[in-house]
Amino acid sequence: MKITKADAWKPLYPFASHYMYLPNTGARMHFLDESKAEPGQEREPIVCVHGNPTWSFYYRELVKAFRPHHRVIVPDHIGMGLSDKPQEYNYCLRRHIDNLELLLEKLELEPFTLVVHDWGGAIGMGYAVRHPEKVKRILFLNTAAYRSPFMPGTIRLARVPLLGSLLVRGLNAFVLGAILTSTKKPLSSCIASGYKAPYNSWANRVAVLRFVQDIPMDPEHKSYETLKEIEINLPKLAAIPKTFVWGALDHVFNDKFLQHWKTIYPEAEYHRLDDVGHYVMEDASEQVFEHLRALLAR
Repeated sequence: MKITKADAWKPLYPFASHYMYLPNTGARMHFLDESKAEPGQEREPIVCVHGNPTWSFYYRELVKAFRPHHRVIVPDHIGMGLSDKPQEYNYCLRRHIDNLELLLEKLELEPFTLVVHDWGGAIGMGYAVRHPEKVKRILFLNTAAYRSPFMPGTIRLARVPLLGSLLVRGLNAFVLGAILTSTKKPLSSCIASGYKAPYNSWANRVAVLRFVQDIPMDPEHKSYETLKEIEINLPKLAAIPKTFVWGALDHVFNDKFLQHWKTIYPEAEYHRLDDVGHYVMEDASEQVFEHLRALLAR
């Protein structure tokens, strides 16, 4: 069968799709649940949480690298990736945390290693502060889970009423801009097609815009108290082994975010990668794997 340009990414993502229906909404949440381990082999879970405007495709090489000896779970948030994209839906931080909680409860996982990137930090850490007993280790990739006054001009522009809708949903500027600016090395057309694939229409970009709009910059914002609650409870996770792998060329999660993490978790292990952008998994997957293996050995 001939692979079209739009489908060029599919051989890079050779995984079975799983779905969970969310109660009270009818929306289907897509997730990967991959393991090649033989019966009796170690299958300690790894749960990877993506951000915006990515999806489980972002973690594809991590899944391939770690599924031989681990059970790797990677959900797509509602509105993202291969999950349903309802148009009338309360896209907010608390709802995304609730959805992750429902999925992990359904899977009945033993304590697992958590991997978070971008918005996945707030969502994943939102789950972790609710269930610290379920999280054995945490790997952070250019993310935040606390309030910050900093917002790049490009994101501010995407939040302007009407203009933001035109840019993000009409022109797909947020996805295309991320593809162009989030790596040191230009992405191949094949990989770029994977990042674009789920967001191929106005309707399918609804959550990309809602994530941008959900960044809480003032106390009146609907997600402000949720993020504040996560931030206040971060010290509950102080004893959990943590590793940060940080792309230094990130224009969104810059070094100020990394320095703030160091004030919260001074005991964590930190690796700042000079020639790596926001999409750490694209620029430096082997380095991520090296540090994740070391973390798993702790």
